[in-house]
Amino acid sequence: MRYETPDPLHPALLPGLIAAEDGLARLDERAARHAIAEGFRERGQFFDAAAALWVAGELVHVEDLVLHDSHMDARAPSHELTIAHGVLRARRRLELAEPGWALTLPGMNALRGDKGAAAANEAIARDARPSPDGASEAADDADDNPLAGEFAELDAAIARSQRLLEFHSGSLAEGGPALSLQRAAEPRGQLGLLFDEDWDETARLDAWRKILAAADPLPACLGAAVLFDAWERIEPLRRQHWLGALLVGAYLRSRGKVASHVLAFNTGLKTIRHERRRSKDRLTRLNAFLEAMAMTADLGLKELDRLSLARTQMEMRIKDRRSNSNLPRLIDLVLSRPVVSTTMIARHLGVTPRGALNLVRELGVREITGRGRYRGWGVI
Repeated sequence: MRYETPDPLHPALLPGLIAAEDGLARLDERAARHAIAEGFRERGQFFDAAAALWVAGELVHVEDLVLHDSHMDARAPSHELTIAHGVLRARRRLELAEPGWALTLPGMNALRGDKGAAAANEAIARDARPSPDGASEAADDADDNPLAGEFAELDAAIARSQRLLEFHSGSLAEGGPALSLQRAAEPRGQLGLLFDEDWDETARLDAWRKILAAADPLPACLGAAVLFDAWERIEPLRRQHWLGALLVGAYLRSRGKVASHVLAFNTGLKTIRHERRRSKDRLTRLNAFLEAMAMTADLGLKELDRLSLARTQMEMRIKDRRSNSNLPRLIDLVLSRPVVSTTMIARHLGVTPRGALNLVRELGVREITGRGRYRGWGVI
């Protein structure tokens, strides 16, 4: 799991590095100051989540992902759609978090859904120890939340039941808290039929995090490419391999290269051929990842132009409308989603489905499904 960083001044890397640095700088400047920056970021979440599954070899339609996110599925969600929605939730969490949070150990554990048994046991032990000002803290919590006391009693009862079950199953020693903490740190519930016991995700993740120190002295784009290449080589997480592309966006955001949003790296990565992304030559892979960043920036700039033009055209249609019209709110909804349905419009604007159809007709939004039923509208 050893990974060596490349020479940043290698002649083969300079053209791709310059193009990626310039493109991302232009994208960040426009996305930070654009009038429809919020809609651009929200649409990018959906496109990147669908592209993440594309890179993994699965097909997820963006309209299905939008409907699933709004709890309006037209059919039972597939396994791939559920994974894509997990990618979408992870991206939204990165957008709301601090720029460098995802690259820390607590951040990575939270993103992969593993807080750590040691941290959980430490928290339980800390809560179990009486504190001198515990009464005042409890009083403050009770003032903030009237049900805080009841929730605390439920948590304590659940913890006691869990310890009793572990004791009777033989996983908890009768009088040995040290032994219980030692065994709690071991993975549980991971059957050999589902997980590879020799695949140590924690050790692989630690090995990847050590490359952060080597990537920081490099230019931001090259450092991100090195981190993604190391993620592809080390493969820290087997079930959440898509997390590597999201960490690229988080790294560029922490370096200040793309500070306006989390870069939708998968949208550019899907345009690169598989042979280049998985080449045995490291320089070929790094050039492919740099080209993917430049392509992501180019696609982002085109998306901003497309949304800006669509907003201008729709605003011209509502120029002489009354001040309490729902059409301006519909414009914001259309620009913040890749596709909208009648039910989504009716729920968001508080109108009937028939009224939603009338608003769409007045606004002149293009129907993109080509169906007579379960239609959808959006900006292409």
